[in-house]
Amino acid sequence: MNVLVLYADDWRHDTLSCAGNPVVKTPRLDALAREGVRFTQNRVTTSICGVSRATLFTGQWMSRHGNRAFEMFKTPWAETYPGLLQSAGYFTGHVGKWHNGKFPAENFDFGRSYAGRHWLKTPDGKEIHVTQKNENDALEFLRSRPQDKPFCLTLAFFATHAEDQNPKQYLPMPASMELYKDTVIPVPKTATDEHFRRLPPFVGNEKNEGRRRWHWRFDTPEKYQEYMKNYYRMATEVDTVCGRVLDELARQGVLDQTLVIFTTDNGYFHAEHGLADKWYPYEESIRVPLIVRDPRMTRRGGTNDDFTLNVDLAPTILAAAAATAPKTMQGRDIAPLYLAAAKPAWRSEFFYEHGIIKNVDFIPASEALVRKDAKYLFWPDFKHEELFDLRTDSFEERNLAADPSQQSKLAELRKRFAELKAAAQ
Repeated sequence: MNVLVLYADDWRHDTLSCAGNPVVKTPRLDALAREGVRFTQNRVTTSICGVSRATLFTGQWMSRHGNRAFEMFKTPWAETYPGLLQSAGYFTGHVGKWHNGKFPAENFDFGRSYAGRHWLKTPDGKEIHVTQKNENDALEFLRSRPQDKPFCLTLAFFATHAEDQNPKQYLPMPASMELYKDTVIPVPKTATDEHFRRLPPFVGNEKNEGRRRWHWRFDTPEKYQEYMKNYYRMATEVDTVCGRVLDELARQGVLDQTLVIFTTDNGYFHAEHGLADKWYPYEESIRVPLIVRDPRMTRRGGTNDDFTLNVDLAPTILAAAAATAPKTMQGRDIAPLYLAAAKPAWRSEFFYEHGIIKNVDFIPASEALVRKDAKYLFWPDFKHEELFDLRTDSFEERNLAADPSQQSKLAELRKRFAELKAAAQ
């Protein structure tokens, strides 16, 4: 089976119209979901670009693969899904964002890495939008690949990541500017100063990077509308490119021999809790989309609400390609969730981790035990705890860690948290 991974950047679980977003238009990904399965409770084990990408390739938690921010992961290349598939005779490609140290072009048959800016210089001095270059390179890979080999392509978009040093942050293509022009973007209920003040004091302060970026993007109603519209315009551009790549697979007659996965590296705060960007274990940051179109499916168009994780994708890809996942991979093949006649036993909780970036004022470390009905957060730099009852507090507004009635629950979660942390490491 061929493999196509469509990997967007900074999309949270509801940056899809099929996930209930009332604004963004994603018709091609909605169609992909109708032809496959959409996992509604998919999460990342670390919510930051580089670490999450290392987890994608290795099937390992941050503690195991060793990339804590932007450096190359320590897992041998021969134990990644592209390395294993290349050894099994696949033609492998990577197009777009890498974010794991120096791009190892020599490890791919077709490798092109670029990110960081929305408009890139071409050799003739002109400019091309990064998403357009993503499309051009992906189509070149598909049209120039050898016809006698299966292929594995990771198409890693830079959008909708902000261009951090640009005061405009999000720079879509001019042709997209009519999109959402007359739309009013709803403001989240937790995007208030009161909710910002409810955060632990080492996060809910003006030195924190999440708050600094909130000022860049969301600190006036006018800015919020402008920047969110441009964010959604870039999402629709990615959706369009995904559709064109899928159309090329259909034109070549190989769509039904190709495992297609759409997902993203981390979620994103749209001003919830008075923050921007990601990093922290709150739902907006860790919950991300996952759509799988698998030729082996007999049931299509449904959803699945089991906890799937980004560590699961590498073993899923390898199993679909009839390749054996190394024992170093910590995730699980998710295909039985949509292929098996009887539902397999599956996880009901997982461990989340994020390392300190620069210093505790900038981005402090965070860890969590995540369940569907409860979440325990631990901030190791400050020995600070949070506890949320997600059954009654899905927006994580009320920390119950000091509530006398919750101490038995807190003790149980602490114990299980320690066990899952040890297993991840």
